[in-house]
Amino acid sequence: AAARLAAEQEVENLSGLSPNPEKDIFVVRENRTTCLMAEFAAKFIVPYDVWASNYVDLITEQADIPLSRGAEMKGKCGTNESELELSWLDQAYTLKLSFLKEGHNTSRGPEASWRLSRIQFTYDSSERTYFKDAVSPGKYTASSHRLSALVTPAGRSYECQAQQTISLVSSDHQKSVQLLLSEVRLQPFDIPADFVFSEEHKCPVDQREQLEETLPLILGLILGLVIVITLGIYHIHHKLTASQVQIPRDRSQYKHMG
Repeated sequence: AAARLAAEQEVENLSGLSPNPEKDIFVVRENRTTCLMAEFAAKFIVPYDVWASNYVDLITEQADIPLSRGAEMKGKCGTNESELELSWLDQAYTLKLSFLKEGHNTSRGPEASWRLSRIQFTYDSSERTYFKDAVSPGKYTASSHRLSALVTPAGRSYECQAQQTISLVSSDHQKSVQLLLSEVRLQPFDIPADFVFSEEHKCPVDQREQLEETLPLILGLILGLVIVITLGIYHIHHKLTASQVQIPRDRSQYKHMG
């Protein structure tokens, strides 16, 4: 049964197809149908302790850990719960994203949405690529608490080009780890066709930036329309007044009228 399940599920790291070297693309397929797609650029900012030059005091350094393009992946799709797990550098780093779809009542009636419900990041501070001389090196886990991120109406994909920061709490003395996400396009449920995202739901930051970009154009069009209408009214008024008989102000000229 396990072998049959493995045969029915496929996971693909398609990051090499992205022109952006910092952006990764992951696809989970079950029964030859895409059930989860994720595109994003990700980086973790992890504080860690090192000895000061006097070897008595501790100072805090910062490791900037990007998600590697060669990440291994696992995936799990369900009706209401889905999961994406990525690991890189010989599993020194592991990222697990959990998604939840749920219904709720609104003034318009029952509606459903999905969200990123949990993030778990495991890192090994004895790994030397990003950690230099860490005190008490070892494996730690940073995770979210009661997370409700990337909330999206059911049946749609989430899109956000702007950078978003999500804070995680580490088991290393409760240090705060930052996850930086950008260029996100993600859909863990209800994908309409193989490798095809549903209509996008843009994040508020992108919506605001789009409005800021289009607002000057809209105002320019409105101003241009006002000018055209004003000139048209003036032209019509000028023609009407020009066709009317002009009554001379000098009364002596009345005899020449008629």
